[in-house]
Amino acid sequence: MINREELIERFVSYVTIDSESDPNSKTTPSTQKQWDIANKLVQELKDMGLKDVSIDEHAYIMATVPSNVEHPVPSIGFISHFDTSPDFTGKDVKPQIIENYDGKDILLNKEQNIILSPDYFEDLLMYKGQTLITTDGTTLLGADDKAGVTEIMTAVKYLVEHPEIKHGDIKIGFTPDEEIGRGAHKFDVKKFGAEWAYTMDGSQVGELEYENFNAAGAQVKITGKIVHPGYAKGKMINSMYIAQDFINSLPRLETPEHTEGRQGFFHLTKIEGEVDETRLNYIIRDHDKEHFEARKKVMLDLAKEINEQHGREAVSIEIKDQYFNMREKVEPVMHIVDIAEQAMKELNIEPLIKPIRGGTDGSQLSYMGLPCPNIFAGGHNFHGRYEYVPVESMIKATQVIIKIAELTAQQYKK
Repeated sequence: MINREELIERFVSYVTIDSESDPNSKTTPSTQKQWDIANKLVQELKDMGLKDVSIDEHAYIMATVPSNVEHPVPSIGFISHFDTSPDFTGKDVKPQIIENYDGKDILLNKEQNIILSPDYFEDLLMYKGQTLITTDGTTLLGADDKAGVTEIMTAVKYLVEHPEIKHGDIKIGFTPDEEIGRGAHKFDVKKFGAEWAYTMDGSQVGELEYENFNAAGAQVKITGKIVHPGYAKGKMINSMYIAQDFINSLPRLETPEHTEGRQGFFHLTKIEGEVDETRLNYIIRDHDKEHFEARKKVMLDLAKEINEQHGREAVSIEIKDQYFNMREKVEPVMHIVDIAEQAMKELNIEPLIKPIRGGTDGSQLSYMGLPCPNIFAGGHNFHGRYEYVPVESMIKATQVIIKIAELTAQQYKK
């Protein structure tokens, strides 16, 4: 039986530590404050008596729960990230615990009249009668991915305290900077020593994912010419108008707000413009590799077309690949997904196997030689003031970790 109050206390202790990452920083971790939670986790792992507890100069944490069986069992891992998104502030998080949620509006902040409503967030109704942890409406919560960290730590403690549950070596990994796309960049797969792993970084109960977007970032620079507006006829070239043409020439319905499932998109994330120069930042996403490459070509061809119209290089584009669909690396070892699916079924959790409309450390880790599907951590509405997580979902995720460890040992027993 998972200690409910201990789990809540652990989660609250993590989310109240500000560990926001910074995409503009060149260091790893990208913010000094990530060391606060990293050092706390290391001490807790040592206090639990784990083996090979380590933290490197970049704040990557690793530890081992030693095998308690005599027969050989593949070493498996569980991984989460401890940074929070820079999309919304993670400073001074004030968690609110809503017992026995009644299915109605939740007043997050009376002074600012911030309401978490099932009229807008319908998923809330799935958790009627459960205990929800929310924000106070002024920060994000940090369940992405401190719920995953909490679940792994709680499962580890449970396995240590219950040696009757048989398992092989369980490798634990915690990473910085996942929210800015650098969570696995300096992860030492060889040192980690697992044959496969699972990231605990999904959302709704039952999520089990081994497909994600192929991803690229595009920086578009549009060059104009500025002269005094009173004498501009035939001379001024307003880069913002060219930028407008570029934006409007991309498929309007192939944007995040018009796509779902395996459909890809172009997403304009930032505009900075003046007459003589405008910069556009895009992200490009698609599950299908051929479609992904075609999307990049669409942008390059559009720039070429506009340049031909203007008789000069008005538009230049730099496109950089960010990560790829891990399905290619996981499908040859599908038994690792099957074990997770079986674990959920044995716990009466309906597996929801679907593609991730986003990225995960598991994608890059899979291409680094560590196949790594993604499992639910339980939170909803990540990266904003309406984020919440049901306590019951965190308990179920913890149970899944324990069950996967147990099933893996059973399946490799002669």
